[in-house]
Amino acid sequence: MEYKHYSVLLNEAIEYLNIKPNGIYVDCTLGGGGHSSEILKRLQGGHLYSFDQDDYAIERATDRLSKISNSFTIIKSNFKDIKSALNSYGVEHIDGVLYDLGVSSFQLDIPERGFSYRYDAPLDMRMDQGKPLTAEIVVNEYSFQELFTIFQRYGEEPFAKQIARKIEEVRKTKRIQTTFELVDVIKSALPQKVLNKKGHPAKQVFQALRIAVNDELRVFEDSLNDALNMLNPKGRCVVISFQSLEDRICKTIFKERSTINIPEGLPIVVKDLAPFELITRHPILPSEAELDENLRSHSAKMRVIEKR
Repeated sequence: MEYKHYSVLLNEAIEYLNIKPNGIYVDCTLGGGGHSSEILKRLQGGHLYSFDQDDYAIERATDRLSKISNSFTIIKSNFKDIKSALNSYGVEHIDGVLYDLGVSSFQLDIPERGFSYRYDAPLDMRMDQGKPLTAEIVVNEYSFQELFTIFQRYGEEPFAKQIARKIEEVRKTKRIQTTFELVDVIKSALPQKVLNKKGHPAKQVFQALRIAVNDELRVFEDSLNDALNMLNPKGRCVVISFQSLEDRICKTIFKERSTINIPEGLPIVVKDLAPFELITRHPILPSEAELDENLRSHSAKMRVIEKR
């Protein structure tokens, strides 16, 4: 069965990358190949390097990109390795880099991947299925305190303590092995007034587990800093995020890189500019037309920075 992938903010991302035909570009999140395809179409003499750790994504995207051009290289790796992986290809500087964070549409739609609370499947949530740590291991073997911290920090879940306690209680009698089993445990820990609210009650816990299993926030922060260091002058970095924790990391790093901090009160005339310039002062959001076409784009935010 073919699973579709929808590239959020596709036109906006390509426009803001300001692609030079002979440039070196990096798509840190290949996914279904939507962004990579549009970058590749605009290259003449340039080259595209795309990262993904998902075999299904790589197989599909390779077929898609091959129909456009052979000026691309797919790197099966987490984008935390952006610097070392590109260096191994002799690439030390790049002209643009794109991050489309979160989970690919087809990862959510393939039930057995265990990312979604809408399908009954084993609790997996690994983006790289060669890695040993799964959501099932986290749920059944992490301590109450570790679960509480994960749900609170990565899911911003107001009932983190109650859910962690309920998981601790249930797993004394049996392992929680499937997504629906976990959903039932989560629901049983929540008051009725929360269950009656709009939105799925397990959404924030599932997000938190996915982030923990894949170490997403630390990986993104490290990778983004490396990517910015590799940019050529006038090179741009485009980041599309889907939840507040990722966006906060991006916003903070972009601000640090585009600001010169001078202690207040010192009689100093600042002549030097910060090494980077914010291209977007405020995040770019999906259009009404895109929101109508793809519900999953509703939380997307895009930020752009350029090296001076």
